Amino acid sequence: MNLIAPLLAAVLAYLIGSLSFAVLVSRVMGLNDPRTYGSGNPGATNVLRSGSKAAAALTLLLDAAKGFAPVLVVKIWGADWGLGEWALALTALAAFVGHLFPVFFGFKGGKGVATALGVLLGISGWLGLAVLLTWLAVAFISRYSSLAALLASLSAPLLYLLLGGTLWPMEPPLLLAIVAMAALLIWRHAANIGRLLRGEESKIGAGKSGKAGKAAPKSGLSIHKTKAQAAASIPTAPRNAAQMMADLGAAKKPASGATPSGKSSRKNKRKK
Repeated sequence: MNLIAPLLAAVLAYLIGSLSFAVLVSRVMGLNDPRTYGSGNPGATNVLRSGSKAAAALTLLLDAAKGFAPVLVVKIWGADWGLGEWALALTALAAFVGHLFPVFFGFKGGKGVATALGVLLGISGWLGLAVLLTWLAVAFISRYSSLAALLASLSAPLLYLLLGGTLWPMEPPLLLAIVAMAALLIWRHAANIGRLLRGEESKIGAGKSGKAGKAAPKSGLSIHKTKAQAAASIPTAPRNAAQMMADLGAAKKPASGATPSGKSSRKNKRKK
């Protein structure tokens, strides 16, 4: 059995998955690093907190594409290279793991919702669409993005198992890969699960709050303006006693050419 081709496909899929488009898109569009504000998660949801819907949408599409492309390539052309269903499953999982633990960004990645969707669409368009509809339904009803992601991830292996052989071929290696992705997605949402149980999770479209994480920092120009305005508004320090006495003495001293005081006038009258 040739192991080089499957391993090479998996490594390439992992490297593609390691491209953190949340960080790259933010850099190109002049936005702050999404790892420095909000939840600190390099994903489309956190990029949206920067206020740029275009950047968030582009991040979402690219994160999904990096999961979709490697799977589709192996699915269509893998047979020519001796890549079967196990190689396809390994490639799918590698692209997803690359997003979670990107080698190019210190192995600190996102939660993988968009990339997992891309992988599922590559495996079967019907499967990806079914999982996407699950996410949309839960998000619309509950207004919780994290809850929608959790239920959608749980639905993926169930849908693949129940509808396998009808809408798509049932392949055990792919089922194992989908189960592994679902488990990793739930693990990455552990903090969200805690907030959901405590009733502290923020809803879709809800206003920003302190619990939602740090707000996106303002640009450097705004910060400098704020510092300058703050400096201008600071009152001057009070003058010390020596300075005040000196000022009083200067105020009492008559200017040159001024009319002499009362004593000098009386002296002049006596001389006359």
